[in-house]
Amino acid sequence: MGKSVFVAATDQAADKPAAVKALLGGCRSLGKNPGYFKTIVKDPDNCERIKALAQELGVPPRKIYGVSLQEAVTYLNSGREASLIEEVLARYNNLAVGHDCVVVEGADLVDVVAYVLQGTDAKLAANLASPVVLLSSAGACLAASGVRYFRSNFAEVISVVLAGETSVTEAMEIDILKDLHLVVCKPELYSHLSEHISEKLSAFKPTVVTPKRFEYDLIERARSPKQRIVLPEGDDDRILQAADDILRRGFADITILGQIPAIQAKAKDLGLAHLDKAELIDLKTAPFRQELIDQFFELRKAKGITPEQADKQLNDRNWFATMMVKSGKADGMVSGAAGTTADTIRPALSIIKTKPGCSIASSIFIMCMQDRVLVFGDCAINTNPTPQQLAEIAIISAQTAKAFGVQPRVAMLSYSTGTSGTGPDVDAIHEATKIALESAQKLYPDLKLDGPMQFDAALDPRTAKSKMPNSQVAGQATVLIFPSLNAGNIGYKAVQRTSGAVAVGPIIQGLNSPVNDLSRGCTVPDIINTVAITANQAQAEKGK
Repeated sequence: MGKSVFVAATDQAADKPAAVKALLGGCRSLGKNPGYFKTIVKDPDNCERIKALAQELGVPPRKIYGVSLQEAVTYLNSGREASLIEEVLARYNNLAVGHDCVVVEGADLVDVVAYVLQGTDAKLAANLASPVVLLSSAGACLAASGVRYFRSNFAEVISVVLAGETSVTEAMEIDILKDLHLVVCKPELYSHLSEHISEKLSAFKPTVVTPKRFEYDLIERARSPKQRIVLPEGDDDRILQAADDILRRGFADITILGQIPAIQAKAKDLGLAHLDKAELIDLKTAPFRQELIDQFFELRKAKGITPEQADKQLNDRNWFATMMVKSGKADGMVSGAAGTTADTIRPALSIIKTKPGCSIASSIFIMCMQDRVLVFGDCAINTNPTPQQLAEIAIISAQTAKAFGVQPRVAMLSYSTGTSGTGPDVDAIHEATKIALESAQKLYPDLKLDGPMQFDAALDPRTAKSKMPNSQVAGQATVLIFPSLNAGNIGYKAVQRTSGAVAVGPIIQGLNSPVNDLSRGCTVPDIINTVAITANQAQAEKGK
């Protein structure tokens, strides 16, 4: 999902093809290598324009569009719009590689069903984080309706091109158009369109982050430098299916623990074509088993462990995998699909231990909302953290958020905002905020952090203006620190279940090397995302 511009229209007379041609020419005039992509094509096998554009760009026709109109209708009629969007995005991603910019063209308004597809186009623009240039020759009211439609699906419209008789003055009388970049440019003058919108395109920075966009960016960051992640639960079908998909996409190297013949047989039964790229290890016959036993004994002998006990302990797959991370044979570990959180975390705390300056390990959930990403902590590990521990959780959560591309603005949550409330619980958050701000001066000098703050004051600008008008965090927080595990766990699940947010986690932070826990009810996509997160953490630990 590289740098792109999404061209849409409210009506046929706005001449979208002419605008696309002009924008492609404008890219070339700047010395760029532009690509072209159309989301949905009515009849691709017989579309002369698609064939001509493909020839002009030197690519096969199939590469420059997402799906046919008939395929799109089939997806929608079966209630699978999400699959339609995934298919088009996958096609786009395949094209975007190697291009400086891509001009994306929305569906043509040639059939009644095509108007239905405008909503899908708007969602595609949002998932691409692509700025929308909306063409309209049918008057300001229809232009405003188009802007409203795209915005309702979280797409960001940067320019409205008035291609008919409407003037900017007329358009400015409609509230939704007042703050937009309005251009009067008839289709016959589209050759100058790039000049009108180039400044807006150059200055565009997406403010919307959809769950699919976040997942894509996460996986793209994981690709280089590639990390090796060990998965101890090789007897779980979901683990094998996730590993196969990861290896197909090529964003991480995978080691799987288990009985090798059983894994190979299961891979064949499941039709997994890429699992032969994984490193398969039987922990009882691994060539480096004795090396890990010796290292484990040295680490734990002060605790009274014997060599025989060390050998026995490493028959447990989580302890063995954790020692692989400790010894550098893997960069991170993901486990928990068939075990408890304690089964995953206990070996990590005993072997990998916490970072210097971290007195505790903690956790966050990445909450992928429809239009943004929030970080919630701690929702899985620490029951009743002290003010000192809350401050520590706040700082490291901000660092973790930044590693995942979320600009941290930290809200220390409470049932009271600012100085409006009193009592031991509020006093604890005041103290935690003070400690965190003092720590941030050394560890994160430019960090924006404030509290105590109620949840609504943290996220709603109107409430924030009323309750904390001078705060740099209130109303725009991205990292929310809960005062206890009780509040945090209830909070993330309430948001997840009532808003439809995608909750990714728990992500464990504060360890010297990344180890992450899965829930026993995890899905294959959950495992894939957790491996990508672990790879990102491993890169961050190495300063990559």
